[in-house]
Amino acid sequence: MNNADLIIATLKANGVTRGFGIPSGNVLPLMEAMRQGGVEFVLTAHEGSAGFAADVTGRMTGAPGLCIATLGPGATNLATGIGGAFLDRSPMIAITCNVNTDQLGRRIQMWVDHHALFKPITKATLKLEPGCVAETVTQAIALALSEPKGPVHLDLPEDVALAATNEERAPPAQARKLATAPDAALARAAELIAATKRPIAILGATAMRVADPQLLRNVIERHNLPFATTTMAKGMIDEDHPLSLGCIERACRQVQRKFLRSADLIIGLGYDTVEVEYEAWIGDRPLLQIDIEPVDVAPSVKLVHQVSGDFDASLARLNALPAAANQWNAAMLAEHRQSFQAALRPAAKSFTAHAAIDAVRRALPRAGLLAFDVGAHTHQIASQWRAHAPKTFHITNGWSSMGFGLPGAIAAKLARPDLPVVCLLGDGCFQMTCGEVATAKRLGITLAVVVLDDRWLALIKVKQIRRQFPLYGTELQAEAYREPPAHYFGVPAVAANTADALEAAVKTALTANSPTVIEAVVDSEHYIDTVYD
Repeated sequence: MNNADLIIATLKANGVTRGFGIPSGNVLPLMEAMRQGGVEFVLTAHEGSAGFAADVTGRMTGAPGLCIATLGPGATNLATGIGGAFLDRSPMIAITCNVNTDQLGRRIQMWVDHHALFKPITKATLKLEPGCVAETVTQAIALALSEPKGPVHLDLPEDVALAATNEERAPPAQARKLATAPDAALARAAELIAATKRPIAILGATAMRVADPQLLRNVIERHNLPFATTTMAKGMIDEDHPLSLGCIERACRQVQRKFLRSADLIIGLGYDTVEVEYEAWIGDRPLLQIDIEPVDVAPSVKLVHQVSGDFDASLARLNALPAAANQWNAAMLAEHRQSFQAALRPAAKSFTAHAAIDAVRRALPRAGLLAFDVGAHTHQIASQWRAHAPKTFHITNGWSSMGFGLPGAIAAKLARPDLPVVCLLGDGCFQMTCGEVATAKRLGITLAVVVLDDRWLALIKVKQIRRQFPLYGTELQAEAYREPPAHYFGVPAVAANTADALEAAVKTALTANSPTVIEAVVDSEHYIDTVYD
């Protein structure tokens, strides 16, 4: 056994079944260890995509996602996906395969200091050295899985990878458990919840990682708490729930802000400000924060109390409290939901982006998975889409990088091949990552890739209009539309330019034995009213 074999054996023993990346000569020893060790290597079109795919794998499986790149440009490309896992709090092991040990630090082709590169965007960056490889990999896994979860980088010189080893395998990694919150802190939170008349809970990214989502729902129902979510927490409780208010700080955010500011207490349940800072929307409403660590707020936020500690334990104790009563009733909440959803769908004679999103939602079964990308459509999808179950709604909102949707969808399908998966993205994002349809084809997976084609970087176009700048540098296509090509890299492409046609095309794509690209030419002019209202 060499050290590359030991690395893969250690990863496999900790639940890692595949890794994403792009080869180089330096990567080959690790790839061979993966082939022989039963950990699948998935070739992507770009290292950034490998990072995003590893991120979603970590979210879906509970084991760290794995991504691999060569030194220099491979590492810098990978950094985009690693940064996503860092700010979106996804467990990941990122391995860069480097030159031989005696060449590290020299002015030679492709070499850069990987540890300096990755230090700001990882929980740790560690050297793999002979004699302590298994220990280091196990340490990295434990750190990646400890809250707040995130990526750990391992640097592997080629001579270390190839060196024979007699090291024993380390026992499975154990994530560090957070301390439970103090009893006095929970007691004060209980007092605040019991005394309030119009509380609203906001579920955030930490809540997305709760071990038992039913416990989260129990707390909401026990204390009759109307709840809204951040983008990443959608689906943790079925959004058809009568206490659901929808998503905050996306499309038609002013509608949500007005309602949230009618509360007499905002309860942040696992609310991580990396998605959106409280001061953006909370106004002068008092805040009770319940999370894994102290909250980051501006002085303007009226923080009345916070509970910091193991989030699952805090939920369990909230669930054991006597049920609280308040003045909310079902009619108030239903009226708000109806007005919010109506505002998201302004009337139009053309085929709008909001109509396209609704068509995709109708076509995808309730248990299906959605991965989407970053842009104006993100705001519309986050507010408009109804998510019904945990881990069915995938986006990057802490890092918020274009390029996430397609590799994220591929990873979601690999993690849950039993469930239908749709990727929904804008034309700008598709231009950035269209090579990944070839990845999906090689894998032989069923995947509907819906491209909302409106000719613009629509989110930036809206920002230019709002700031009274001329439209410049944001048009993606000036010529008249034509039918899509017959295929992209052998993946069939079809047009769907009405809501009925799009719904039918997605349903057909979900029964195919390969991926399908569906181009929907949409009118996104309503974004000026619904996005950044």
